[in-house]
Amino acid sequence: MIKLIALDTDGTLLNSNGKILPSTKAAVAKALQAGIKVVLCSGRPIAGLKHFMDELGITGPDQYAVTLNGAITRDADGKMLTADLVNNYFYRKMTAFGKEHHVPFNIVDPDSRIITADRDIDFIELVQAWENTAGMFVREPDELPDDFEISKGCFVGNPKMLDEIEPAVRAEFGGDLYVVRADPHFLEVLNPKVSKGNGLQELGEKINIKPEEMMAFGDAGNDISMFETVGLSVCMGNGTDEAKAAADHVTADNDSDGIALAIDKYVFNC
Repeated sequence: MIKLIALDTDGTLLNSNGKILPSTKAAVAKALQAGIKVVLCSGRPIAGLKHFMDELGITGPDQYAVTLNGAITRDADGKMLTADLVNNYFYRKMTAFGKEHHVPFNIVDPDSRIITADRDIDFIELVQAWENTAGMFVREPDELPDDFEISKGCFVGNPKMLDEIEPAVRAEFGGDLYVVRADPHFLEVLNPKVSKGNGLQELGEKINIKPEEMMAFGDAGNDISMFETVGLSVCMGNGTDEAKAAADHVTADNDSDGIALAIDKYVFNC
């Protein structure tokens, strides 16, 4: 029996215009009415998810979100339940790496703020701040406390540039931290414990829902850990070949009622 449905955001919950389909809203409402938890499980911070949660009726202290690719889980009122952060040493090391290799770099802190040491801010970073309704702060590591910890580091830019720098980022940080290509424009570095799958496990332990009682929807590489964790996994028709291969099922794409079709079929058997 499915007790929790986890939904990736970009490319899954949101259609190609960045909107939630009416069919998805109806399917989520049906699940919530049946007592099923619907959890947004995203690379975004809570500030970038709250308006979608409100739109879907995912509200109150008994509903939840897995944010920042699993680094922090919160209830829908914003209370932090679990946190796996990156220490100040690696924050400084990532900032220096970005400067040395001329790659735009920012971090997201536990309060959803986006902070960069770049004086020339990349357009993608501005879009990132706007999409997440988060402030963009320009700060050097020395301007912040010595014990300042981050939720994740983000190397940001055009896909070709990130394709070229990704092997070096993995070589430099992959032995100590979790490196994931969350999107063609984002290469993220997080605590080694962090993944969407681990975030769901940590949340499940808090609310007494087992992984085998969970269903997950996604479309990209950072969703595969969810697919490997939950009892039932569904990739969107617009997903990557890698994500499709890792999922139990493939549904229609994010413009064609994919979430609603799969919830009806696999949760409500209709």
